[in-house]
Amino acid sequence: MQTGTTPTTLDPATCEQARLTRDARFDGLFFTAVKTTGIYCRPVCPAPTPKPANITYYPSAAAAAAAGFRPCLRCRPEAAAGSPLHHASSDLVGAALQLIEQGALDGQSVSALAARIGVGERHLRRLFDSELGASPQDVAATRRLLFAKQLLGETRLPITAVAAAAGYASLRRFNAAFVDAYAKPPREFRRGQGRPSDERAIELRLPYRPPYDFKGMLEFYARRCIPRVESIDAHGYRRSISIEGEPGWFEVSAIKGDSALRLRVHEVRPLHLGTLVNRVRRMFDVNADPAAIMRTLGREPRLRMLVKRWPGQRLPGTWDGFELGVRAVLGQQISVAAARTLAARIVDRYGTAHPASADGGLGALFPQPADLVDAPLESIGLTRARAATIRSLAQACVEGRVDFRAVQTLDATLTRLCALPGIGMWTAQYMAMRAHAHPDAFPAGDLVLRKIAGEGTPISERAMHAIAEAWHPWRAYAVMLLWRSAG
Repeated sequence: MQTGTTPTTLDPATCEQARLTRDARFDGLFFTAVKTTGIYCRPVCPAPTPKPANITYYPSAAAAAAAGFRPCLRCRPEAAAGSPLHHASSDLVGAALQLIEQGALDGQSVSALAARIGVGERHLRRLFDSELGASPQDVAATRRLLFAKQLLGETRLPITAVAAAAGYASLRRFNAAFVDAYAKPPREFRRGQGRPSDERAIELRLPYRPPYDFKGMLEFYARRCIPRVESIDAHGYRRSISIEGEPGWFEVSAIKGDSALRLRVHEVRPLHLGTLVNRVRRMFDVNADPAAIMRTLGREPRLRMLVKRWPGQRLPGTWDGFELGVRAVLGQQISVAAARTLAARIVDRYGTAHPASADGGLGALFPQPADLVDAPLESIGLTRARAATIRSLAQACVEGRVDFRAVQTLDATLTRLCALPGIGMWTAQYMAMRAHAHPDAFPAGDLVLRKIAGEGTPISERAMHAIAEAWHPWRAYAVMLLWRSAG
């Protein structure tokens, strides 16, 4: 196993070195199971190191749990950065893992999950066993358990609320799963745990693998901030949201001296916490493996200095795919500032008031697709063609022809988006980068990129594609670095 990677077959020598040095770059990329104790740990666990003969390495917490090992109470596997989805050896497993993260197996069967990604149940189980060493149910069960333990340790939510937030069908099932893993019920574990609540917010850690350029993320969002929907300062990011029609808001900030972001959630029911945390993690790209990204892009002379300058570059995502789609259309052939002005006008005219978030410098929700299907957007300064494109996108979302939450390959995403009138390849690639978080999305026709590659004189799209061949599978990160270098 090379530094910063997590293939299905782990290299024991590399894992051993990472474990002995407690290398944070590997946190969450593999787990150490100790045969004599029956416990699995993170590679950064502070406990005395066991003898190599007593150790087995697993690529995921789910694989260790499936083999009969219990999570360590000292290093807390739930506090590790998440496993990057792109490390799955196949697109099918990656798609299934993404759906499981969204709670697909909390109330549905594996056969239903398999149907959603277009394969048979037996084939999906074989793929999971081969690539992850765990079944889809094992992965889902471990996800529920570790998230529940995080809620128990970091919040004062009632036990029943923790069970619901983690995706358990009943309190009885939660208690049984917890006792089986930790040999004590949740209530007993909770004693002395959990931060005192100010009764206004739920606070959680979002761990990441360093380095993480949080300042750069804030600067990117600040240039595109929609007033009253988002609010950004030197300390953090805030925005208003709606989950299943219920409004709320959240804020994200850095934690000094900790490889984690702080998430504070306001006005959101515990039932929706799992959905919210998953979407914020993707939005801030906390599951990325920066060592793998830097190693690949750092080989390219055009990018080597940029990687050294900004080693913690992440791919800025979005809270809502439709909102990002509207922003992408607004940004066609105009400046970022001009697109932001138009987005603000759309919120003022068609958004929904959200007074509860005013304390965070907010106060409005971005409109839903149904709000813009028949909206006369020309009246706020949009060209007739651009207004028609946004209405078409809204209609496609309402009808389900475009679903920004669906799990799709990059090619399928581009095909579906480019089928809409007014959306070309640049816009589709930009949506794929930020709304779908595709790490290899690449708007080769972008004028800024072609000028940089041609040292001031734009090269052709074909030439741009040829140059970017060496950047696979991280072309979206290369785009972010090049755009950033252009100012």
